[in-house]
Amino acid sequence: MSKKKSSAKKAAHAEHRALAPLVALRDSRAVKALEPLAKASDEPPLMLLALGTLAAGTLLRRPTMIRTGARMVASHLVATGAKTLLKAAVDRTRPHAAGDRPSVKKGTGTKDKSKNAFPSGHTAGAVAVAQAVAHEVPGAAPAARALAGTAGALQVPRGAHYLSDVIAGAAVGWLSERIAGVALKAADRGRMRLLDRRAEEEAAAHPS
Repeated sequence: MSKKKSSAKKAAHAEHRALAPLVALRDSRAVKALEPLAKASDEPPLMLLALGTLAAGTLLRRPTMIRTGARMVASHLVATGAKTLLKAAVDRTRPHAAGDRPSVKKGTGTKDKSKNAFPSGHTAGAVAVAQAVAHEVPGAAPAARALAGTAGALQVPRGAHYLSDVIAGAAVGWLSERIAGVALKAADRGRMRLLDRRAEEEAAAHPS
């Protein structure tokens, strides 16, 4: 076994032992009571929220809501793509399924959900959407980030993820929102250039 693999294995075991007391709370009343929030950060609910915001903004003709919804959708899509690639690259047994044999190794393309703990997709999506809201509606930033942080943190006592999975997921979500923001700005600039070009063509075709 190479030194790199040995170090990864030792780190995985150390984190598994350190988080065992938290994972033991999986069936506690407190964790069960907050579980709906953790599940709300799954892909379908988050995308529904993002699309709902975009649709509501369009129907109500509210530019800020439209921009927020569009940024939420784009950020979530990028985060979903990024976490999917990472999960394929790393096989890591989830805490609740690891028993006394935590495992982390190079991805094998397995479809076994008990072995794709890294990174936390729930956290990636929640952070991406929360950051999108924060950028477009600064007043809602504290609440959005608090909800995303709580949803991510809950993944540990639920036994779904290790802390390092959650941290990696948060990083993926944050970076995804930044990438989506840059892409949206570029698209908006392109749209404005197209409108200006059409206006110039219209003016040339119908001079006053």
